[in-house]
Amino acid sequence: MKTVEVIVEYAGKNLSAYIEGVPIMTVGNDLNEVEHNIREAIDLYLEDNPNPCEQLTGEYELKFRIDTATFINYYSDIFTKAALSRITGINERQLWHYAAGTHKPRKKQTEKIKNGIKTLTKELESISLA
Repeated sequence: MKTVEVIVEYAGKNLSAYIEGVPIMTVGNDLNEVEHNIREAIDLYLEDNPNPCEQLTGEYELKFRIDTATFINYYSDIFTKAALSRITGINERQLWHYAAGTHKPRKKQTEKIKNGIKTLTKELESISLA
């Protein structure tokens, strides 16, 4: 089974999503809505096109990818820049630049963010509330 990457970007007050090289685009207020809408858009595209693009032929699974700015902005109600700084080791001011899109993080910085989130996830999964 192949993987089809759905690119999700922050678009003002909502999210937009598209598949590169496929004439499909959608928006939504949150990731669940974006996922629902992109699946619906794909279904409509496949209904209307007897010869769809290669990416959407056969069996595939969707993988959603968001960039650093989208991640920081989308989860800003959960992770303040200060909290994200503590779990990633990245300076809070630098996180503000990433969120605003004035700077794009290097691969090493993106990895720090991913690893910080993964570490926090593991820690939270290990907790048992009484």
